[in-house]
Amino acid sequence: QDGVKLALGSDFPVEVATPLWGLYGGLTRMAADGTPAGGWRPEHKLSMDELLTGFTAGSAYAQFAENRLGRLKPGYQADFVVFERDLRLTPGNEIMKTKVLSTWVAGQEVGGVGK
Repeated sequence: QDGVKLALGSDFPVEVATPLWGLYGGLTRMAADGTPAGGWRPEHKLSMDELLTGFTAGSAYAQFAENRLGRLKPGYQADFVVFERDLRLTPGNEIMKTKVLSTWVAGQEVGGVGK
């Protein structure tokens, strides 16, 4: 809201590599076991739109690659995953249970159901 771009990512290898944990944490401010109730410093919770932008366009911006990564648009690298459901409509406690249907790198499918 103040024009600051959030660059989000994991602390892999210290944390689990999946961004779903980061999305869950940013959305709920809770650990995987649901503690603390209501979230740690709940005033710091982010919306799913803010989180998705931070993990995509924000992290591309932080590595000076905002003109080729972080968005799905012509001329961009097209790295993305397809989830089984819309994360913007998924309750926080269901985020980490979400399955990845396919993974794409540079516009080519590299993994997923049946691969």
